Amino acid sequence: MPAQLWIVRHGPTEWSRDGRHTSVTDLPLLPEGEEDARALAPRLVDLDPELVLSSPRRRARDTAALAGFTDVEVTEDLAEWAYGDYEGVSTPDIREHDPGWTVWTHETPGGESAAEVGERLDRVVRRVEALEGPVLAFGHGHALRVLAARWLGLPVAEGARFVLDTATVSVLGHEREQRAVVRWNS
Repeated sequence: MPAQLWIVRHGPTEWSRDGRHTSVTDLPLLPEGEEDARALAPRLVDLDPELVLSSPRRRARDTAALAGFTDVEVTEDLAEWAYGDYEGVSTPDIREHDPGWTVWTHETPGGESAAEVGERLDRVVRRVEALEGPVLAFGHGHALRVLAARWLGLPVAEGARFVLDTATVSVLGHEREQRAVVRWNS
């Protein structure tokens, strides 16, 4: 059976709700984020993953646990894109002094480059491809979008094309011998 990667974005936090970039700040889920995470459990109950991975951030680990997955391997490779000086700042606020800024196309002062994020998520792709069953990964909006792009062999910046809401399930797999998006943002 070809590898299949199930990715789950964490439930809502105060900053995700407010559109503020959140990487290293370890925010808890909002009460509705906890409810959303619990609501994932019935959708994942029949999945028997070969491996369950999670970002080290509390919001991802708590989403995994509330969805019924307490035996997870924590990996920095699934951490959110490090926003550096833009941590906690919204895109409109950043654009006041850096017009047209996006994480996909511009520098992130004091943070990670697109190449660095891509290298981390390429390691996840290689690891999943070495297995023969479903892998479940709990993570974050931008990083999981990069993961989808890299799964498909696309440049990191193409992750901009994959809108990903909180507390959603997406599946990356294969169509015949080609890597493909099986389900997205559901």
